[in-house]
Amino acid sequence: MSDTPNNGHCQQNLRRVVVSSLIGAVIEWYDFFLYGVVAGIVFNKIYFPDFDPTVGTVLAFATFAVGFVARPLGGIVFGHFGDKLGRKKMLVLTLEIMGVATVGIGLVPSYDTIGIWAPILLVLCRLAQGIGIGGEWGGAVLMAFESAPPHKRAFYGSLPQVGLALGLMLASGVIGLLSFFLSDEAFLAWGWRVAFILSAVLVGVGAYIRISVQETQDFSSAKKKTDQVKYPILAAFKHYPRTLTACVGARFVEGIAFNVFGVFSLTYLTNSCGLDKTVSLFVIVGAAAVMAVAIPFWGMRADS
Repeated sequence: MSDTPNNGHCQQNLRRVVVSSLIGAVIEWYDFFLYGVVAGIVFNKIYFPDFDPTVGTVLAFATFAVGFVARPLGGIVFGHFGDKLGRKKMLVLTLEIMGVATVGIGLVPSYDTIGIWAPILLVLCRLAQGIGIGGEWGGAVLMAFESAPPHKRAFYGSLPQVGLALGLMLASGVIGLLSFFLSDEAFLAWGWRVAFILSAVLVGVGAYIRISVQETQDFSSAKKKTDQVKYPILAAFKHYPRTLTACVGARFVEGIAFNVFGVFSLTYLTNSCGLDKTVSLFVIVGAAAVMAVAIPFWGMRADS
């Protein structure tokens, strides 16, 4: 079948959706995992210095876990308004929330400077990060999935997830480069903050790209029906309880396993195995690169 003007327009919008979803996901996950990368090697020393090193590390990772507690809230809130107002608006908003929170983390003074307010501000920024990523991820995957041809939806739906691997690569790589070029004292004093403040530039680029994307035809059609439904999420659980429960459970299993690898492994390699911090970071970068290739491969296999 020859391409029609409408098909050409759909292809153009598909490319925009894929690029914006992927780049936006990279930025969001860079922000989200940046916290985890430095939690066990920086935050335990700067924000929990009065505790035993082991206890300080546990507390630092506890603040990292706060982001996961907030993710379901972000998914529910922005998923609801995404169904009502449009996913494009929510994707731009969540990207901005994540960016402000990440830059805020980079500006939070140390415990020695403002006392107990330092970890409190850290936790508040982490909560905002969790809400932002919770609202962003589902919308990005849905837009890519709905914009794709029916026989390639698994592949295109997998592409925003590649942003997770690339975001981890970028976060680990940036911290690894800063660690390599700076002394331990300079890195601990101010170097790690550069990686967080850099997010302001990335978010500006991501938001600009996402503004050019149009809502999908699937969303426009579904919106006419959901306008009559006050709470779409409750309707979804009412009609598909077993399917949604299974999906939530699957994400729990995958999410826990991935974050043990992607975040805790850095602390384990440096503190327990005695491996150099920079080397450990680039080991994680390499593993994330393998993941970035594997995700679209299995997406294509799912379509076959």
